[in-house]
Amino acid sequence: MQPEHEAVAEQVFTALADPSRRAILAALAAGGPATATELAGRLPITRQAIAKHLNLLAEAGLVTAEPGERRRVRYRLRSAPMRVAQQFLAALASDWDGRLDALKTRLEQA
Repeated sequence: MQPEHEAVAEQVFTALADPSRRAILAALAAGGPATATELAGRLPITRQAIAKHLNLLAEAGLVTAEPGERRRVRYRLRSAPMRVAQQFLAALASDWDGRLDALKTRLEQA
């Protein structure tokens, strides 16, 4: 995998490591674009904490901020970084599959 893709995957995994950020992503996936205030109404997290988490999610490329009415910022999911992370995991899995298949063949021959 290319170094820039590994960097994107690392940011995604770091962002997903926190349960609050996973809850925010799940809320956006279920309810569509939302403001930090709207998300605070749906989740047991303060608006200030949600804003901080949204900034980190935006840095990882998982959400994008869009200007809304009355200077409110709405956050929308972005799937591209998640696809990069999935490709990273798929590459790791295929390496393991090949090694495990070789081990199985070797053990069956013994």
